[in-house]
Amino acid sequence: MLKLISHRGNINGKIIEKENNPSYIDEAILKGYDVEIDVWYDGIDLWLGHDYAKYKIDNSWLYKRILSLWIHCKNHQCIHYLHNTNFNYFWHDTDDITITSNGFIWSHPKIKPIQNSISVLPEINNHDTSMCLGVCSDYVELYKNNE
Repeated sequence: MLKLISHRGNINGKIIEKENNPSYIDEAILKGYDVEIDVWYDGIDLWLGHDYAKYKIDNSWLYKRILSLWIHCKNHQCIHYLHNTNFNYFWHDTDDITITSNGFIWSHPKIKPIQNSISVLPEINNHDTSMCLGVCSDYVELYKNNE
């Protein structure tokens, strides 16, 4: 069964103004999806947001959703903060692939996914996901309907 991961809370298309909003993420989780989120740590507080720290959260917010989150650490402080925790987190920029802290292969959208990887935004280049373990997509609902 394909792991279905909402990209920043999106499930039926990109809604930039809602991405990484805690309530938007919760909507996707309530619909049964995992969610890839962008997390910043400033040495004191945790924040959600893609390009900058936008929505302040706390540790308990993350822990309540631990089984549903794929955490993209957006700064080095976040990696240090999450190190030695049970969260599934990763760092990447433009690398072809990265490995999450829980051992999943995370493929960048620019490459064809590899066997047993999580294909990120496969719709951009119409990538075949049949060999994938999962997809992370702004249109994750489409993949649910095609299972």
